[in-house]
Amino acid sequence: MLLRLRALAFWLGFAGSAVFFGLLAPLVLPFGWHGRYRVLSQWTRFSVWWLGVTCGLRHRVQGAGHLQQPQAAIVMCKHQSAWETIALQQILPPQVWVLKRELMWIPFFGWAIGMVDPVPVDRKAGRRALEKLVEAGMDRLGRGLWVVVFPEGTRVPPGERGRYRIGGAVLAARSGYPVIPVAHNSGSFWPRNRLVKHPGVIDVVVGTPIQTRGRKPEEILAEAEHWIETEVARLEGRAPPALP
Repeated sequence: MLLRLRALAFWLGFAGSAVFFGLLAPLVLPFGWHGRYRVLSQWTRFSVWWLGVTCGLRHRVQGAGHLQQPQAAIVMCKHQSAWETIALQQILPPQVWVLKRELMWIPFFGWAIGMVDPVPVDRKAGRRALEKLVEAGMDRLGRGLWVVVFPEGTRVPPGERGRYRIGGAVLAARSGYPVIPVAHNSGSFWPRNRLVKHPGVIDVVVGTPIQTRGRKPEEILAEAEHWIETEVARLEGRAPPALP
């Protein structure tokens, strides 16, 4: 019961702050990208802090030195819960996300995220969606912004592996920007579609940059997937999965 009450307190603060920053979004439109990002990312800073206060859930990062890149990079990250969609904004350099177009239609949250130039994808558009992803992604990388991709496309429970989609790897192969793989065990503390959040420390591991110049997308994706899934298995205390 106590965990439920603590989780409810978190969600009340989380939702209330989302409304506040959603209403604030139009006011920061004249600021320029970095100004808008600096203001609106305070919502995730508050949310991470509030999660620690209410639910006793915090995180630690290993391999943060790999984020010290001379240029922007493409991040491929495991997706287990909503936690990483909040916390990555406090862990990584200034970034945009590749996300489902429908997320931008959500009141308040969608308004705010639309202010920082995400890369929306219409999954029903097939090959055209891939080309738009690459075009928009190269634009953001060229502006010095990191591009975050969840290659599984949806949240996957601990111990399971989703199908890794090729879009982020195609962007990497065509642009030549490095891929930074990121693994974590957030799903063990913030289960998908569950109210309760378990107290503890989420481990986030940032991998060595994967060089992409002159390589095929399939090769890049396979290397990122192997590293991510092997590292996640280690964090969860289970045997590494058999990967193709």
